[in-house]
Amino acid sequence: MFNGSAVARAQSIPESAMLALRRGNVRPTRFLLMVSVALQRLSLFQLTRFPEYSSVKHYVISTSSYGTGQTKDSNRTPLGLHRIARKIGAGHPMGTVFRCRKAVGLTWDGERDASIVHRILWLEGLEPGYNRGQNVDSFERYIYIHGFGDEMTLGRPRSHGRIHMAANDLIPLFDRVPEGTLVWIGER
Repeated sequence: MFNGSAVARAQSIPESAMLALRRGNVRPTRFLLMVSVALQRLSLFQLTRFPEYSSVKHYVISTSSYGTGQTKDSNRTPLGLHRIARKIGAGHPMGTVFRCRKAVGLTWDGERDASIVHRILWLEGLEPGYNRGQNVDSFERYIYIHGFGDEMTLGRPRSHGRIHMAANDLIPLFDRVPEGTLVWIGER
């Protein structure tokens, strides 16, 4: 489900994201994904001249129905600076169902309500002690941006910590952004 347009206006990234970049000595990437939990929206930005990014598209998503939080087994969506550590599912048809990051079937072959479908963007936290390491590690929590069998739930909190997207939005986004792309998850 697409909820936006190709608005071509420069926008600074949030100050909290800038601080996280500086603290971690992280270089900006060509693209930046920004997740707003409050708006249930993921926005794609392209770097124009650091720290300016141009808004490219906005997508309706779903984050956790348990709210935000960093702790393992909390089923909450983690906040802060992440990057796409791995991309899983390239070349598979739309409707591919994944379990343990392996293709196991198709939605039209009895897996209609599958919880992880189409593609997976596996996130890695970049802030030690906040979303990286110990019991707050987003990568070890298997935090993904991925497709979801019931797209009617998009636009409201529905997941168990991950970020759900519609197939028609996820697949082109997956094809466009490389591994290493920065992802900022914020309350607003």
